[in-house]
Amino acid sequence: MRILFLSGWYPYPPDNGARIRTFNLIKHLAVRHEITLLSFSSRGPVPQKWLEAMMPYCRSVAAVPYKEFQPGRLRALLALLSTRPRSVVDTYSPEMADLVKKAFRNDTFDVVVASTPRAAPYALLVKDIPRVFEEIELAVLREKFARAPNPAAKLRYGLMWWKQSRYINSLLSQFKGCTVVSEQECDLVRRIVPGYNSLAVVPNGVDLETNTGEFGAPQPDTLIYPGALTYSANFDAMKFFLGEVFPLIKDQRPDARLRITGGYDGVPIEQLPLGNGAELTGYLDDIRPAVAQSWACVVPLRVGGGTRLKILEAMALGTPVVSTSKGAEGLQVTSGENILLADEPAEFAQSVLRLFKDESLRARLSANGRRLVEERYSWKTCARQLEQLLLQIVRERNTNG
Repeated sequence: MRILFLSGWYPYPPDNGARIRTFNLIKHLAVRHEITLLSFSSRGPVPQKWLEAMMPYCRSVAAVPYKEFQPGRLRALLALLSTRPRSVVDTYSPEMADLVKKAFRNDTFDVVVASTPRAAPYALLVKDIPRVFEEIELAVLREKFARAPNPAAKLRYGLMWWKQSRYINSLLSQFKGCTVVSEQECDLVRRIVPGYNSLAVVPNGVDLETNTGEFGAPQPDTLIYPGALTYSANFDAMKFFLGEVFPLIKDQRPDARLRITGGYDGVPIEQLPLGNGAELTGYLDDIRPAVAQSWACVVPLRVGGGTRLKILEAMALGTPVVSTSKGAEGLQVTSGENILLADEPAEFAQSVLRLFKDESLRARLSANGRRLVEERYSWKTCARQLEQLLLQIVRERNTNG
């Protein structure tokens, strides 16, 4: 197939969830198909070396800066009167629209893939070929609405959910297929768009090759949380863990340490009880040694959606995982076999302490976690599921003329 791939995130370097997913899907699709990549960049102009890094997988690559949503901007304020989400109106990019139109004028494609909602509006500019929406995520906003702490927040998130639901319903009427990362997201899409048939679950995966090798020996009583605090779900997870769980662990293991990786620019870190063994490392160019050298990866998430790359990557590196049920949502895991699941503070702390004390449990979770990702969550397997959806849609189009 000749695929026009529109990405909401420039996929290189693959150092956050969206970039990792896009990079690996493109990498594996490129083995058998020809890809033209048009992408947004959240980091300003893309350096030439990053453009070149995608060329082994793409026939051509182009990118334009993404203008982040600014609620106070005039266009965003006027969008209060629109039935579309304000962020969609405010961040519309004429530069991306021009890239898409130019590509369509100068080339022919079998299918256009729009990765994440950022890219979806521009797929509508492509006529007469089927469109696929890659990775719809709805659970985060739905949860904010459901968990709103007061009537004002309920009204605000209710309006946002109403707009988003209408918008997704309208978009999918113009897309031949779409993907989600979990069955939970699948159920939400079906609720919003009853009868939508071309819906595929393409979970997040892990690169087994790059997560195999020696990255250093695990250090006693060390924990890691690999997640940028700029994402609200990660900040909430650490506020919960540091405030309610970590003190219980420290009571019994005074030498316990926690490293929190990822960016935290603009985050109110003064709200987090850091120190006493808990530290922020900031962004790490290579997170693998930090994960591999930890006795456990903790994932105390309480909100959010999708499937957690941090869990899959820890398992691939042989690092045992302790997670909430929400954190492991969407993954086919079994508590006590390849992960430990706990939701209450005392229960979570006891699970971590149990790991610290039991070498055989650490070894079992390490081996079984690695086996799980090898069998179900390699990026090669995940990309094959997307490929099958694309092939099905292209064949139907060719059959129907």
